[in-house]
Amino acid sequence: MAIFHFSVQVIGRTSGRSAVSAAAYRAGERLHDERLDRDHDFRARSGVEHSEIMLPENAPERFSDRETLWNEVEAIELRKDAQLAREVEFAIPREMTKEQGIELARDFVQTEFVDRGMIADLNVHWDVGADGMAKPHAHVMLTMREVGQDGFGAKVREWNEHAHVGQWRERWEAHVNARLAELDIDARIDHRSLEAQGIDLEPQDKIGGPAQRMEREGQLADRAELHREIARENGERIIADPGIALDAITHGQATFTNRDLAMFAHRHSDGREQFDAVLGAVRSSPDLIALGKDGRGEDRFTSREMIETEQRLQRASELMATRERHRVSEADRKGALARAEADGLVLSGEQRAAFDHVTDRQGLSVVIGFAGTGKSAMLGVAREAWEHAGYEVRGAALSGIAAEGLEHGSGIASRTIASMEHGWSQGRDLLGPRDVLVIDEAGMVGTRQMERVFSHAAEAGAKVVLVGDAQQLQAIEAGAAFRAIHERHGGVEITEIRRQRIDWQQDATRHLATGRTGEAIAAYADKGMVHAAETREQARDELIDRWDAARQAEPQATRMIFTHTNDEVRTLNEMARGRLRDGGELGDDVRVRTEEGERDFAPGDRVMFRRNEHSLEVKNGTLGTVEQVNQSSMTVRTDSGRSVAFDLKDYRDLDHGYAATIHKTQAVTVDRTHALATPGMDRHGAYVVLSRHRDGADLHYGRDDFKDQGKLVRTLSRERAKDMASDYSRADPARDFAERRGIGFRERIAEIARAGAEKARGIFDGLRLSLPGQDRGAQTAPHQQRDIFADFKPPAPQHQREQSMFANFRPPPQSHDLAKAARAAHERMRVIAVQRHARAVANIWKMQDQGLPVLPHQRAELDKAREAVNQTGKYAAQDMERAYNRDPALASEASAGRVRQAMRAMSQEAEIRTDPDKRADRFVEGWRQLGQHREELQRDGDFRGARKVSEQMAGMVKSLERDAQVESVLRGRKQELGINFETGRQLSHDLASSVGIEMGRGRDLGMSR
Repeated sequence: MAIFHFSVQVIGRTSGRSAVSAAAYRAGERLHDERLDRDHDFRARSGVEHSEIMLPENAPERFSDRETLWNEVEAIELRKDAQLAREVEFAIPREMTKEQGIELARDFVQTEFVDRGMIADLNVHWDVGADGMAKPHAHVMLTMREVGQDGFGAKVREWNEHAHVGQWRERWEAHVNARLAELDIDARIDHRSLEAQGIDLEPQDKIGGPAQRMEREGQLADRAELHREIARENGERIIADPGIALDAITHGQATFTNRDLAMFAHRHSDGREQFDAVLGAVRSSPDLIALGKDGRGEDRFTSREMIETEQRLQRASELMATRERHRVSEADRKGALARAEADGLVLSGEQRAAFDHVTDRQGLSVVIGFAGTGKSAMLGVAREAWEHAGYEVRGAALSGIAAEGLEHGSGIASRTIASMEHGWSQGRDLLGPRDVLVIDEAGMVGTRQMERVFSHAAEAGAKVVLVGDAQQLQAIEAGAAFRAIHERHGGVEITEIRRQRIDWQQDATRHLATGRTGEAIAAYADKGMVHAAETREQARDELIDRWDAARQAEPQATRMIFTHTNDEVRTLNEMARGRLRDGGELGDDVRVRTEEGERDFAPGDRVMFRRNEHSLEVKNGTLGTVEQVNQSSMTVRTDSGRSVAFDLKDYRDLDHGYAATIHKTQAVTVDRTHALATPGMDRHGAYVVLSRHRDGADLHYGRDDFKDQGKLVRTLSRERAKDMASDYSRADPARDFAERRGIGFRERIAEIARAGAEKARGIFDGLRLSLPGQDRGAQTAPHQQRDIFADFKPPAPQHQREQSMFANFRPPPQSHDLAKAARAAHERMRVIAVQRHARAVANIWKMQDQGLPVLPHQRAELDKAREAVNQTGKYAAQDMERAYNRDPALASEASAGRVRQAMRAMSQEAEIRTDPDKRADRFVEGWRQLGQHREELQRDGDFRGARKVSEQMAGMVKSLERDAQVESVLRGRKQELGINFETGRQLSHDLASSVGIEMGRGRDLGMSR
């Protein structure tokens, strides 16, 4: 399996490194280092398969010599802490040959680095691991200065921007996957991207003014050209399938405006003509739902999928809210309260009301609690009551650190929702009727994820308890599910602040929770805790000064630095660590390569774990202090008191832990906080930042970001609460569609009927019967509807009249050997054609199963393969594809050369195609299976799945109108079809009536609703 690895580091003198030595090692050569006057000899190094210097335009030819190049780099860098070169290392898929891997690396390096003016020293290594598996990878050393005919010039600061790393990683993923597809290699690498989020669009970068000016002036702008190419491809995909755009837009927001749509279309199209086409395709999509106007008078829209998700969530929540199966006895409640009091915990009146609410009999409970109101403590008492009543209690949260906070605060074993869902997908840790699932920080959970959890819990009969505050950080994904559920089903609120120890700070937290951000900031300003500086840089310095002074004055107190962006976190971490280093509070530095790049760690350093790891019992956001560190391992004492030792080759997802983003800290509580405000913050972030502390909070800002405190308040008071599609009154989707197209409603129905007739090509097109080993839902799963058959075109009439090359073969009576040879040649041609066709089908299926677009050359190959199969028999390709549709395993068998079963199935399909009785047998079989499946779905309450099956049955009914022979045969088999009445009407009407399909109202069956 191909793996994704892409890391970037700087080779510098600070760590005692030499660019000449590094180059010699990577190339496996001997190079003389003029600065050190010594040779670096690594000729014994094995595994170097390719080595070259790649020069940009105008670079001196002498730099093609490795020794000359890196000695000049060393000579021009005079500082003792100089950065000499940047090294990029990436893994090459082992599925490629050495030649393909080298070409892959060369093309990427040329496009991403050399064409941008860097000199690249490329070395491809093809090492073999202890397991005998190849581990191909590339090392690329890059120069950091501009270069001309006279040699090196000034350093290019733009190349050093951290944002480039993320761009390079994404482009490497795209580059590799495209090449793998071109080579027909069934492997992919994965990186955080739109595709990884389930959106079939390529990642793009914004094109700034300089690149646009270069284009207008006729200069080469590769970045802009890459942007246009990706935008053009994305535009073509959207025009072909507007649902891609709707999925992308609604990934992070449940509803959107015309402006949102136009901005998306502009980003994912090339030129005015394609922009109009993209916009028109999305606006004409039947899956675009108009919701009416919002509070600002703007039209708002959503997708049909989002509507259906919210409806499923609503049904599941209503089902759980009406169930009364989880009551905890009064004895168990009193026992839990008594044990808590014995431990010194006495619940307040509000906490006791929340305790009574969550331990009541209903299957759904909602608790709204301001920050710091003791929700976790209340849940700890509830856990005692549930467990004594015989229930199993599980905890979950969106982030690892929130799950850890829930577990520490309440004693409920907790994990992330993503981890929980993964277990369910593997059939592990499924919920049951004796389970109680507590979801903390529920306001951060998006609608789609909440719906999946609720649907599973409702089906399992489990109880769900939602705990959170809708006014804190909003869900990253679309929707405001927690707020909507609370509004529909109610809950209890806890408003008494217990975290802050001072009355006025408790009042300030209540102000933040209720949207009075200005009053809260004014309260902190009155106490001298809001600090303005002339610039953000000065604000950082003052923040670190105040943090350092407070740290030394109260060494036992816990504290944290908060800000909004990762870049600011990195800067503040370095500044805070510098103060500890200056004070002699850290041990010896050890340079460690982390997933974020190289970092120096020392005993005494604060660190944050950045990835959940069950074996270490750490979460994404766990904080701790380094006890021991060397280049291969580290030991950290977490803030919970555990000592965690690990090998750095196994776990490298960590960073310094003095500062963190707001999203990392919603579940954190410390004695004192220090925050840097930046323009990206809003009231939700301000609420979190100013409510994490027990004793005090210092808020810093620069006047270059906020002119004065009034501007600070206005920015930090911005409301960015997410909405739901159900917040708006919805018009009829089909009528809205018709109005957007400028046609009447009846015309729309007629149009759908015509489209359905054109699309339906055969009696069983699109029908997927249950196959051995399939589950009940498999036959209606969208990814199993192989769309390569939807556009199948039988040979044109003139080709139909042509006979195959052997159709009229009549050997002379005495030429038996020739006849035998001709038959053998014909059979060989059939085998080759069937194998080629099966391989083309299998390749397309692989792309579709991985959610990847079918490439043009793959469709072209399928067309050629169909033509070759049809040369062996009229309609042979159509029969073959029907056989594959019924039994997909035949395609993989035939593509491997085992064609006997596939050819037998093709012959059977040909018989069915020409024999009305056999077609009738298949109709009866399919009709009965679908009918049974629909009944099971209805019985289980899966009405959406039942509707899909009804649509398939409606397609079968419609097909009878195109096959009068089968309809005639079936008239005598009505009882087998479940028809026990006689109306005198056509069989298709009787079939529709028998299962409640209303054919007369519009045969789209759900498309127009």
